[in-house]
Amino acid sequence: MLKNVKRQLLSHKLMMISSMIVFFMTLLALLAPFFAPNDPNLVDITHKLQGPSSKFPLGTDHLGRDILSRLIYGTRTSLGTAFLVMGLTMMISIPLGIYAGFRGGWGDYLFMRICDILMAFPSFLLSLALIGILGPGLVNLILAMVLVQWVFYARVIRGMVLSVKEQNFVLAAKVCGTSRLVIVIKHILPAIISQVAVLVFMDIGGVVLAISGLSFLGLGIQPPGAEWGMMINDSKQFFRNAPSLMLYPGMMILIVVVAFNLFGEALRDALDLRRE
Repeated sequence: MLKNVKRQLLSHKLMMISSMIVFFMTLLALLAPFFAPNDPNLVDITHKLQGPSSKFPLGTDHLGRDILSRLIYGTRTSLGTAFLVMGLTMMISIPLGIYAGFRGGWGDYLFMRICDILMAFPSFLLSLALIGILGPGLVNLILAMVLVQWVFYARVIRGMVLSVKEQNFVLAAKVCGTSRLVIVIKHILPAIISQVAVLVFMDIGGVVLAISGLSFLGLGIQPPGAEWGMMINDSKQFFRNAPSLMLYPGMMILIVVVAFNLFGEALRDALDLRRE
């Protein structure tokens, strides 16, 4: 199967392009201090709203801060926050989804009713409400998004488990007297992990977009931190005189969202067992 997946990935042009972008963006986030030419938070009013130059390759913003450096550090903030949100979400969703789907009974019924209640509200609006209660800031942003998003993924994982647990290899393990924990670890989890990975990669872009939207509204990353949504918010009053201030972070958001979506779709096609 691994050879088939590798062949599918290498033969997929969009996959190659998107994977290169994803890799570069991740590298940019990890090594931001080495790539950034200047201090992203250094305020120098004497250099405000300057055009591209050798010192400031993309110019400066209204406070004289280097736009390129802020874009690079914004990659670390946006992607790092998105990966952290998805990681914490999966830590909640995978155990709960597996438990509800595999055990069934009253636990599954209670789980489904909680999901029905929480999913009755739009996730973005629910995140807004939670951040409004908790207050703006990075920690509260992450907490609010995790509390909202775990429901959807746990419900999807439950559906995966319901399908897998009726397979012959799982039924055979039950007949042999294998414990439930061993069945989950050795049979259920390996059978669904590839689908979960595809789901995560396809939704990273959406999480980045949600983080940028909340920061644009002033509820996410707070000054002087660099984040793409906040950069757009800070630059909107200079749109006529310096449209590039909004264009650059907007393009970064677009590139990341499209790249992760294409990467997830290509990974889904490559891991599709029906292709074997």
